[in-house]
Amino acid sequence: MKRTLKSLSLLFALIMGTTTLVVAQTSEPKRVLPQSAVQVKLSYAPLVAESAPAVVNIYTRKVVKTRSAMFDDSLFKRFFGDQFSFGMPKERVRGSLGSGVIVRPDGIIVTNNHVIEGADEVTVVLSDRREFAAEIILADPRTDLAILQIDAGDEPLAILNLADSDSVLVGDIVLAIGNPFGIGQTVTGGIVSANARTQRGISDFGFFIQTDAAVNPGNSGGALIGIDGELLGINTAIYSRTGTSNGIGFAIPANMVKSVLRAALNEGQLVRPWLGIKGQSVTAALAAGLGLDRAGGVLVDEVYIGSPAAAARINPGDVIMAIDGKEIIDEPGLNFRIATLRENDEVPLAVLTEGFIQERRVALSLPPEDPARNLTKLDGRHPFQGVTVANMSPRFNEELQINSFRKGVIVLEVERRSPSARYQFLIPGDVLLAVNGSPVSKVADLDTVIDEAAEQFIYQIQRRGRVQECTVIPNRSFRCNTIR
Repeated sequence: MKRTLKSLSLLFALIMGTTTLVVAQTSEPKRVLPQSAVQVKLSYAPLVAESAPAVVNIYTRKVVKTRSAMFDDSLFKRFFGDQFSFGMPKERVRGSLGSGVIVRPDGIIVTNNHVIEGADEVTVVLSDRREFAAEIILADPRTDLAILQIDAGDEPLAILNLADSDSVLVGDIVLAIGNPFGIGQTVTGGIVSANARTQRGISDFGFFIQTDAAVNPGNSGGALIGIDGELLGINTAIYSRTGTSNGIGFAIPANMVKSVLRAALNEGQLVRPWLGIKGQSVTAALAAGLGLDRAGGVLVDEVYIGSPAAAARINPGDVIMAIDGKEIIDEPGLNFRIATLRENDEVPLAVLTEGFIQERRVALSLPPEDPARNLTKLDGRHPFQGVTVANMSPRFNEELQINSFRKGVIVLEVERRSPSARYQFLIPGDVLLAVNGSPVSKVADLDTVIDEAAEQFIYQIQRRGRVQECTVIPNRSFRCNTIR
């Protein structure tokens, strides 16, 4: 079919103009430059005085057990193993620092997951130097966000309201407030340098506000605010070759913070909405093949049967160009938009299919747990004794941070001193495909395919993207060959 859309500019004109994806015009205040010398001399001090008390310092402690250098020596371990030691291990305290933002008067604080990860104790210090022990309500490595709570009694707490981060424009003035290098609360200023920065490798839902406001180690978890005093984002990372600010900092947008905060306070468990597609970002090379004059959008490679995308008649080969009126540049951008929505939200998608732009309304749902995970620790006289396995499903795969389309039986844990721990018959992350010639699709299959009386065990696994066939003759030999 001859394509009728020759460029993305025309395509998005259709999205925003002639289809039902028209976004309601909002009356935003007009941004203007200073008009006089008096305006140039205006100060941010009142804004800082109102906002800074809601930004806290966070200190963490973790007790780490160590042995003497001799016992950590690799040659020593080679001959004597991990079990050989003299005396008790020594304990030392490892500390770290960061920042956080109070977002509710009952002591709810947002920070980065990497600030509190692995901590035994978390202490929050307010701007007035009061200190409180903090409880971790939710920690989400995928967004690098964590929700804490302190009990300040009847004392009022300053808070920052969360802004609509989609309203942020490049060039907007912003302030970064945090605790760089542990020297105490510090305020820096700058502008929004870029929006919707993706593929930074910082988190699974990479979609960041970039700023040139100076952000340094210790600022993580602190506030990026606009001139109205609302929280635009949580400062998370910097781009630097030296570890100090080079004028390129990244903040997690407030709209993602809202999603994680909602889960922490209402559901208690973070399960994100699901579209049910596997796709790839449309590069310049792909765009040329699709008849587009520039990169942009997500090309659908696969649609999960029974998913919201399938119900909305989205097919492999379609290109998702916009969601809820917001342009989609790449796959991380699509993932971000989906992650900020809720279960049962119905949103319009702009989909390029067979050369035409069409609107498809999709009702988001939670990923299904079908089959049930069925966590099982294998027992018996066979090579897999002491291995914990489970069924994969879209819901469980999301928790494991693996491809939601993968199916089968995954190895979760290997008991210490088990045969697999000793010889690596199976390791965490392996997917069992077959045992002794019988396919394995569910944990329940293992009850029938593992014959404890067998003289040898031949099984297939997928390990690190490759399929291997392994043969174990108990107490005699073990070998594996890559077959594809």
